[in-house]
Amino acid sequence: MPVLKGKELRVVGFLCNWCSYGGADTAGVGRFSQPTDLRIIRVPCSGRVDPMFVVKALLGGADGVLVSGCHPRDCHYSQGNFYARRRLETLKTFLPALGIDPDRFQYTWVSASEGQRWKNVVSNFVEKVHQLGHAPRIEEAAPYLPLAAGGDTPRAPLRPPLRPLSYPAAGTLAASLEQLREKIRAALPELDCVIGWQQGFDTLHATPLFMRKPEDVDKLTWGPLNVHNLATYLPQFKNRKVGVVVKGCDSRSVIELLQEKLVEPDNVRVFGMACEGVVDMTRVQRALDGTGNADGAMCADTAPSSVGVDGDNLSFEGEAPARLKLADVVAEKCRTCDTPVPLLGDVAEGNASAPAGPAPDAPPSLEALDAMTPEQRRGFWRAQMDRCLRCYACRNACPMCVCRDHCIAESRDPHWTTQEGNVREKLQFQVIHALHLAGRCTECGECQRACPVNIPVLSLKQWMNRSVRTLFDYRAGVDVNAVPPLLAFAVEEKNIKEHGL
Repeated sequence: MPVLKGKELRVVGFLCNWCSYGGADTAGVGRFSQPTDLRIIRVPCSGRVDPMFVVKALLGGADGVLVSGCHPRDCHYSQGNFYARRRLETLKTFLPALGIDPDRFQYTWVSASEGQRWKNVVSNFVEKVHQLGHAPRIEEAAPYLPLAAGGDTPRAPLRPPLRPLSYPAAGTLAASLEQLREKIRAALPELDCVIGWQQGFDTLHATPLFMRKPEDVDKLTWGPLNVHNLATYLPQFKNRKVGVVVKGCDSRSVIELLQEKLVEPDNVRVFGMACEGVVDMTRVQRALDGTGNADGAMCADTAPSSVGVDGDNLSFEGEAPARLKLADVVAEKCRTCDTPVPLLGDVAEGNASAPAGPAPDAPPSLEALDAMTPEQRRGFWRAQMDRCLRCYACRNACPMCVCRDHCIAESRDPHWTTQEGNVREKLQFQVIHALHLAGRCTECGECQRACPVNIPVLSLKQWMNRSVRTLFDYRAGVDVNAVPPLLAFAVEEKNIKEHGL
């Protein structure tokens, strides 16, 4: 029977083999009374506890999860618990994004000789979990879709851009583009390939262009339709010399790849141009034809015959000519962009207006998530994951997802997720993606752009990024010599207080 009154709950404990498991054993030898709700899993070190262990347990029905290891500075493996401390604290701040009460998760430190302390830790934590009661299940949440209209995907309200978005006059833009082409032609003999953009299957789309011959360079385009982050392709050219054309936001992804040595600096040539924003194709289609299909696609016979940019306007010629304000159809990331000019590059062309102020702490989609109650967040993700196709487009478009051929979401050893199409399995995949990008995501928005049903998966990464900024004062993709915070540690953490139960 549980020591605490009421029905026994499901509490999972991950205990370090060298200290906390010994402390639990000492408590047992000392005959200290303990709640029986706890189910112990012994691990070699608290540093071995992947945050996904905790999330999988909580999504799978656990009412609480406790992680306990050696005291800091007293780790059997010297540094394991220092890494664990950063990961677990970041996870604790992330759980509310899923509608999970962070009090259902705790981490602490107990040595092998602290049997009495272990008894107190378990009793206090289990008592807290009993006060919270059984954990609500994501599958049982009432679907919640704020801002929904006519079955459409919820869209965050428009926010004025941080800076005026206005492309230079056609002649100036063409001159800058031709200068960029000349520099690419000059560098091409030394490179296997240069990646840029060309007109796609219709006038409304641009697609990646792989320039290997001088005549290929003539196809290079530049403008608000260049939505792809071409840094995604760089890891595929490992040990080969390659050039890439980048916007300001794309350059952050290149920096992050260089930081993690996923590409070699001697093998990459960066060609940059100042960017005045790229369009959200779903908004463009809605403005042009009023239907707003979820995938943002437009039939070939209804696509404009030409698309031009004139300052802060987009002009569409064809059977139904139209003129749209760039600020009305620009992608959400461009509204809060403070890096219009590439942060690195061997070649940089053009100029961009300076931001009027610092980027806001919370983009519109994250503000919408902040405004929800925990119950509403569970309902929100329940409704969104009901729509998810599990097509992995978000993963495949991400420049920082470099292990696609060995992705844990498709692995059978270890078997982390099944191929079942239920809400829990699909949300677990999205959480895996967010956790693997903790401290690494540059918020390029490719995951959300590539989603065929417009699920706002970027908001999970934005929440995680905000947690990393708050805890470690770190922003991914800014300094090529920096180390991502979850790949490092500090003996004395400025913003992490030791958790004692």
